[in-house]
Amino acid sequence: MALLMEPGAEPLTESEQADLAGIAAIKESAAREFKEQGNQFVRMGRKHYAEAVSCYTKAIAQMEPLSSLDAAAAADASVLFANRSHVNLLLGNHRRALDDAEQAIRLSPSSVKAYYRAVKAALALNLLPDAASFCRRGLEQDPANEEFKKLLSQVDAKLSEQERQRAKVAQAIAAAKDLASAMEKRGVKLGEAAYQELTGVKKPKLDEQGVLHWPVLLLYPEVMSSDFIEDFPETDTFLPHLDVMFSESSPPLPWDENHAYTRDAIELYYQGGFGKPLSKSEILRYLLEGTVDSKSLPDGALDGEDEDHDNSKSGTITSSTEGSSKWIKVKEGKTLQEVLQDRDFIIPAIPVFFVVSRKSTFYKDFKAGNWSLP
Repeated sequence: MALLMEPGAEPLTESEQADLAGIAAIKESAAREFKEQGNQFVRMGRKHYAEAVSCYTKAIAQMEPLSSLDAAAAADASVLFANRSHVNLLLGNHRRALDDAEQAIRLSPSSVKAYYRAVKAALALNLLPDAASFCRRGLEQDPANEEFKKLLSQVDAKLSEQERQRAKVAQAIAAAKDLASAMEKRGVKLGEAAYQELTGVKKPKLDEQGVLHWPVLLLYPEVMSSDFIEDFPETDTFLPHLDVMFSESSPPLPWDENHAYTRDAIELYYQGGFGKPLSKSEILRYLLEGTVDSKSLPDGALDGEDEDHDNSKSGTITSSTEGSSKWIKVKEGKTLQEVLQDRDFIIPAIPVFFVVSRKSTFYKDFKAGNWSLP
């Protein structure tokens, strides 16, 4: 009997051939029955989609091995895979839907429905080049198909937008690396951001002449009030900025009832030896914050940055704690760059300076070390 034949053996007798033909007819009939059941479950709605997938799977099993099918049977099997792909699309199983659609295409390269399912699944998986390819191959089979033309237009638009986004991300990464490199060459050290509740996310900028422009926060520790300088070029000294802010014609600070904060009385300090320098990749991520979505960064975009940074950074860069920090007075005749290059200055994302007045009673406490950040 044909049922007892070894796998791969050819039927020798008419009886064996008849047996095999009968088996093939039974399997073909079972495949048709499972297919119809699957179609019926699809018509019954979403609650029955899983049963539809099961029926199509059973129908496909009746067709195996697929490699032995003739052209007509392969076309029938292609329909089963296309149908199962359709249901998987409805269920949101997009990867399975794409796999089934591709198998349907392999079995019947002229199947328009299979190409359509493949396009929809590839789109859902954001595999835009694949989706475009399936659209074009579908149009080769049916040049007048308006749905394929519409989908191809959508895919091409998404590909163009994707390319624009890639260019934008690449430009942002290049600008961030230029900025990080400029800071590294100057020997300035960037630490974790602080006081963003007062400033928001602010970052330095590098102009066409290669000058760094820093946003600078001024804090009045006596009352924990603040001022903000939006653009402080690194080549500027502190003198002109303070002369403008505390000129005789400027109104007094609203909380300075005793008019202690005058130009001749104020002093600037920064907290030296406090914080931990960021790694190169951390600096780049900070500089990219608010510019590009972190999810849009290409895989490995910042790989190797920390290794390069470790090989080139100065051995004087150390992390410190609040206990070892100290208040360092700013010499107003120095440029911002000169002050930021101090080995003890770890910039908390943007430079922060503390303004005190020699005329204030608070000044003695501050100088004596009896005040610390809240």
